[in-house]
Amino acid sequence: MRTALTGLDRKHLRRWLAVFFLSLAIPTGILIYQAYSQLKWEAFHQHRVLAEELAARIDSRYRKLLDSEETRTFTAYAFLVVAGDPAANFVQRSPLSAYPVNSAIPGLIGHFQVDADGRFSTPLLPQAGVDAALYGISADERDQRLALAGRMQQILASNRLLREGESDAAGGMAVLPEFRQRADKPAAALAPEAATDKDSAGRLSLDDVESNELKQEQAPAGQAAFDRLNEAAAPLQQKLKQQRSKTLGRVEDLQLDSRYQSLPAEERQVGPADAQAPLTGKRAARKERSALPEPLTGTGQSYAESAHETEAALPRTEQSPLRIHTFESEIDPFEISLLDSGHFVLFRRVWRDGQRYVQGALIEQQPFLQGVVRTAFRETALSQMSDLIVAYQGNVFTAFSGQAAHGYLSSTEDLRGALLYQRRLSAPLGGIELIFSITRLPSAPGSSLVSWIAAVLALVLLGGFYLMYRLGAGQIDLARQQQDFVSAVSHELKTPLTSIRMYGEMLREGWASDEKKQAYYDYIFDESERLSRLITNVLQLARMTRNDLQVDLKPVSAGELMDTIRSRVGTQVERAGYAFNLDCAGAAARTVIRVDADYFTQIIINLVDNAIKFSARAERRAIDVSCGLRQDGSVLFTVRDFGPGVPRDQMKKIFKLFYRSENELTRETVGTGIGLALVHQLVVAMDGQVDVVNKTPGAEFQVSFPAAS
Repeated sequence: MRTALTGLDRKHLRRWLAVFFLSLAIPTGILIYQAYSQLKWEAFHQHRVLAEELAARIDSRYRKLLDSEETRTFTAYAFLVVAGDPAANFVQRSPLSAYPVNSAIPGLIGHFQVDADGRFSTPLLPQAGVDAALYGISADERDQRLALAGRMQQILASNRLLREGESDAAGGMAVLPEFRQRADKPAAALAPEAATDKDSAGRLSLDDVESNELKQEQAPAGQAAFDRLNEAAAPLQQKLKQQRSKTLGRVEDLQLDSRYQSLPAEERQVGPADAQAPLTGKRAARKERSALPEPLTGTGQSYAESAHETEAALPRTEQSPLRIHTFESEIDPFEISLLDSGHFVLFRRVWRDGQRYVQGALIEQQPFLQGVVRTAFRETALSQMSDLIVAYQGNVFTAFSGQAAHGYLSSTEDLRGALLYQRRLSAPLGGIELIFSITRLPSAPGSSLVSWIAAVLALVLLGGFYLMYRLGAGQIDLARQQQDFVSAVSHELKTPLTSIRMYGEMLREGWASDEKKQAYYDYIFDESERLSRLITNVLQLARMTRNDLQVDLKPVSAGELMDTIRSRVGTQVERAGYAFNLDCAGAAARTVIRVDADYFTQIIINLVDNAIKFSARAERRAIDVSCGLRQDGSVLFTVRDFGPGVPRDQMKKIFKLFYRSENELTRETVGTGIGLALVHQLVVAMDGQVDVVNKTPGAEFQVSFPAAS
């Protein structure tokens, strides 16, 4: 019952302390979380600023590269151009005719021009009929130039930007055999992957639909195909283009975490509508005055018809004066588009003499992105903690990561993290979008301090909770022990007083015979002695509680102390029916120690009284008191009984105040629970040591004091 009550009290204590702890921990945790979140947001904002600066730097780099193309004149796309003042009649090769192609734009394959009739030409080659050796071009270099021109033709034709019937003409340029074979094939053969096949269910696949569309769609006349490059495509065409371009998916399918975004919702939204948004910046067409060599006199041909002869005559003759034709051109800004083959085409429209020309360049996709985007990205600290996704018109076709093994990612499963920043590039690259997703946000400068504060507060709260629980549990145990002490003292006082009163009345009334009177007198004396010891212990406890314990240490031999014990304890032990054995002789008896004799006697009396109480049912009823010398010269006093001994788990607890090894309501021995506690306090006050060891059978209490110097 006592244990259950004590457990219930501890349970209530834990409950109230838990409520108190939570009332402090929850607000503290909220404050720390808010502080940490603020620091995390600041760190996120700092990296967002870095991403904005990087995107602006990439955009600026692309603008500079494309601005250099914007400044090129109409005549730069011809093999020969008029240099300087037209009156000087000075003709030289175009800067775009250099081979190998050397351009600041990464991945640039070469420049081309398509006239109103859909005929292809390139500044890499002179007009047909002109020997390239006249311009210092060797046969091997000419073949290489032809191969590059054929490659550009093949790319444009495979993306249906050139009419098949005009591809081999190419403005008079010789065509590679493999390209001529390809140009002679029907439209369906341009895309072998689009062959019509049905699945097992008889349904047409996307490739079937594409093949049918290719068969139904007529090849565009002239330059009409360029006009449809940046038009909004139907969903099916978008999906087909996505498959052909081998993109990683749509931007809206990335599912990036946007919880840290502070931008308005309309700016964060990424979807089909956003992908088809108008290009950033309104650019106007420009006009320029250009000059080209004029056709030969008297031929009656236009420049377009006689340019071949003019170019052929220029390096050969000096008899005819060179006449320069000056004209005005209207040039539209450049546009860029991603072809089905994965190449970028940079093109512009030019009007001259009522005819329209398309001039531009073909660019490899990955070198174009890696040369600027990846290079700039890897130079910043963002590459160590974020991914840079590049999308074109809502389709993700590449992503770079400083953490990836090769610096790029290959699937949508790799694209994870929180959305850091996204931005479209300036025109003409408005279809290209840079998306930064952060994968590992580094700690903010103050986060370590917050973490340390959180750890310290957690330790303080947990330590305070533990200490308060220990203090409260100790107070509960102390209150319970004090209640048991009051009950025990009441019992210890009431029992002998009742016996003394009963025997006193019998003696007073003369009810006891002469032979019993002596036994009654002895019993009254013994009970009085027990009451005296109890009162002495209680008074001693009161002095210890008030820290009023005064010890008078005096030198005395162990033999003298044992003689005092014999006279004080021997009669008590013998009347209790125990044999009393005292052994202290030789060097141990002569050894002098510094103790308070009265306190020492009280220690031994309490130990003997404890031995009598707990060995009442022992087979051997004896108490042994002895003294001896230790190796360090101290004197060891022992009090041994032959009872059941002390349980191992209680050997340290029995010296605590009010502790009893038995339940208060079911115990069979008398006592108050303060005797052994007093023994411990008195021994320590006299610079001694006390311990208990189990014997076979019984228990032995050992008290040692250092020898006096």
